[in-house]
Amino acid sequence: MSEARLTHVAGPVIRAESNGAFHLHEALAVGPQRLPGEVVELNGRQIVAQVYEDTTGLEPGAIVTGSGLPLSIHLGPGLLGNIFDGLLRPLPEGITTLEPGRSAAAAQRRRFEPRIAVDDQLRGGQAFGVATDEPCIAPPGVLGRVVRVVPAGEYLDSEVLVELELADGGTRSLMFGHDWPVRTPRPVAARLAPSGPLITGQRILDTLFPVARGGRAALPGGFGTGKTILQEALAKWCDADVIIYVGCGERGNEMAEVLDELPALEDPRTGRRLMERAVIIANTSNMAVAAREASIYTAVTVGEYFRDLGRHVALLADSTSRWAEALREVSGRLGELPGEAGYPAYLSSRLAEFYARAARVRTLGGLEGSLTIIGAVSPPAGDFSEPVTLHTRRYVRSFWALDPERAHARFYPAIHPLTSYSEDARGLAAWWQANGNSAWAQHRERLLALLERAARLERMARIVGRDALPPEQQVTLLLADLVNEGLLRQSSFSDVDRYCSPARQSALVRLIIGFIEHAEGAVGRGLAPARIAALPGLADLRRAGEDHGEDDLAGIDELGQRLDAALAAAEADDAR
Repeated sequence: MSEARLTHVAGPVIRAESNGAFHLHEALAVGPQRLPGEVVELNGRQIVAQVYEDTTGLEPGAIVTGSGLPLSIHLGPGLLGNIFDGLLRPLPEGITTLEPGRSAAAAQRRRFEPRIAVDDQLRGGQAFGVATDEPCIAPPGVLGRVVRVVPAGEYLDSEVLVELELADGGTRSLMFGHDWPVRTPRPVAARLAPSGPLITGQRILDTLFPVARGGRAALPGGFGTGKTILQEALAKWCDADVIIYVGCGERGNEMAEVLDELPALEDPRTGRRLMERAVIIANTSNMAVAAREASIYTAVTVGEYFRDLGRHVALLADSTSRWAEALREVSGRLGELPGEAGYPAYLSSRLAEFYARAARVRTLGGLEGSLTIIGAVSPPAGDFSEPVTLHTRRYVRSFWALDPERAHARFYPAIHPLTSYSEDARGLAAWWQANGNSAWAQHRERLLALLERAARLERMARIVGRDALPPEQQVTLLLADLVNEGLLRQSSFSDVDRYCSPARQSALVRLIIGFIEHAEGAVGRGLAPARIAALPGLADLRRAGEDHGEDDLAGIDELGQRLDAALAAAEADDAR
């Protein structure tokens, strides 16, 4: 264990003269309060480190102690249902001021049921027991013969449960959990190709811009466009087994709102609290800047741990812009040459490293798990050309752009269908075909093409008026309005429509597409667009999502038949 003596303090950045060997990213204890820190630069005998707590009161000459290990967090049973700070230290009362230097929670007793016996071979990633319905797994890199295993019973977190004899003759003790360095991705047996979407229950996402399970998505939008609300909806309704929400530098009032609302949400799967299968990592903009920078790595490491248990995990980061601002502030304290907008030159590579940890995998224990990362971005003034948004677009495959005009018009979700995209969509068509919608890819392309044509026509319509446009263009605008109102708008306050299953999404898409084809054909045969706009069932089509729930798919088909009959009657009447 090496020591150094503090020589310089500049906010979260300290410099110290060492009298021993230190390593890059080594965890430190700084000063008499043993504040947690991490080595970020080595220059001869001088070490440069960032401290994860307020450095007020630190003086030159204070002792800096190295742990000999990289910055790590403790992973094991007991994480679900709890709120932590950026270093995975528990915040039992929400956001509170931790005692300086506090490092871990008090030891707890847990029920342990062994799943191995003496003389069994145990390898990294394999489960060796169960603790209160949660598997206990050996850390990656472990391989040995079991020489001792405790009987079923209650034990403290710090007690040894299994002892292994390693191939080199050494021994290794296993407890309920293990430590893992946050900046090192956890190894897997194999990375697998996407096989299906992460179902969010939001039609504009699942139907037009899906993200694969184990994929990467970005949710950029300016202030007030609904990022946090949409992320809460994703947390509640997406078909992930575990939800990890990390607030990496949001305003204190926004984080307080999340801490108040998210734990109180009801889990639609079980009827119990959603928090029972969620982990919240809370860091606000007034917390230590270095801890905000570390929080995103803490969250993704926790996500990888649950992935290694064979779970499907959704990680919601709000927002990566605040994380990047923390990176920029620490970089400035280090005296590094700034890049565009003052961000460090390595911003792009750090974002790439973060998003690259999303994957669908076969774990070391032989299970299938996935980690899907959805990162919110808060570009200043909604400017998508700023560095964080631009670099994020390079590394995500689904881009859900929030539009201020839609948000101010109370359109939810306020995702713009023409500035958003999904590179996963092509590979997910087979999943939709296997789940009852063989024409999903064609329907999706048809809807996007219609919305694009309507956007071009809207500019012309503002100049000359809709009535001055040819009938074919008038009906295009009418049908685009129906797509927006009847399919893409979704009320989060509606008990019926706040979630839409793939089956109901497919039924609504078939309804809309069928009406589009028949309406365009009728106009081509001479029917005036005004007659179509006056059809008696058109208001029902706009409200179809709210009027027909999950148990009323037949009602959606019946509405389509009524609209077809009304359109045919209008054509017959016009012919007379």
